[in-house]
Amino acid sequence: MNERKALILGLSAVLLWSTVATAFKLTLAEFTPIQMLTCASIVSAIALLLVCVYQKKTHTIVGTFVANPLYYLMLGLINPLAYYLILFKAYDLLPASQAQPINYSWAITLTLMAAVFLGQKIRTQDWIACTLGYLGVVVIATQGDVLGLQFESPLGVGLALLSTLLWAGYWILNAKNKADPVIAVLLGFLVAIPLTIALSIWEGAAWDISTKGWLAVTYVGLFEMGITFVLWLGALKATQNTARISNLIFISPFISLILLSQILGEEIHISTLLGLVLIVAGLVIQQLKRKAA
Repeated sequence: MNERKALILGLSAVLLWSTVATAFKLTLAEFTPIQMLTCASIVSAIALLLVCVYQKKTHTIVGTFVANPLYYLMLGLINPLAYYLILFKAYDLLPASQAQPINYSWAITLTLMAAVFLGQKIRTQDWIACTLGYLGVVVIATQGDVLGLQFESPLGVGLALLSTLLWAGYWILNAKNKADPVIAVLLGFLVAIPLTIALSIWEGAAWDISTKGWLAVTYVGLFEMGITFVLWLGALKATQNTARISNLIFISPFISLILLSQILGEEIHISTLLGLVLIVAGLVIQQLKRKAA
């Protein structure tokens, strides 16, 4: 029964994450990246707070922050503030079919950063995975013109890669955090929201947003930055086979490309599919290595 529950929760999370690249582009059609981050963060914080109320964890929120305020301040500055602001800007500059697969290479970035900051050994399989992953990024970013190295938006590609460094860094900082993960993520949003509001005021962009725009940003807040994280944690907690549930995530980028093509009408280049296959192949190699270890 638990395994069935884990599979349902895991698949639900993966399917929801598959829709967010499309939701990002729909939202960015009306919001600036700063506006989008501000509104989505508020929605996420409310959603996670309601989860804490349901799980009867609200009494631990203040105590968790007070126990290590500088740590949670740093986490909040990285995620959601810097990470999502940079990621949204990358999506603003690039087709979503390019930005999403590049961002997906964060797990490979994590391997390299874990070696530098946590002293973890990089094995042969990791080097192969990194080579395949970053070759995939180059194939996607150059639309297959690997030797020419001509990028449609060098800044967009750079920001997408920078987002992988920030996301990997966030998880490295979280590696030894003993706090409840939902509380930890909620605190990040509570730290970031006043700063995002200040940035929105400083930016001075107009707020003439349609109902469609408000629905899109609410969807992003709920299903990229909030509830889906809880579903994924629930799946991992319910299963006895973490690897099987974790491998479901490999479905997400391919579903995402189909949605981008069908809903937004984005052209999916053969080079994008090839690059994504290279990135996923690298991630699979990492998984095989972990199982063997």
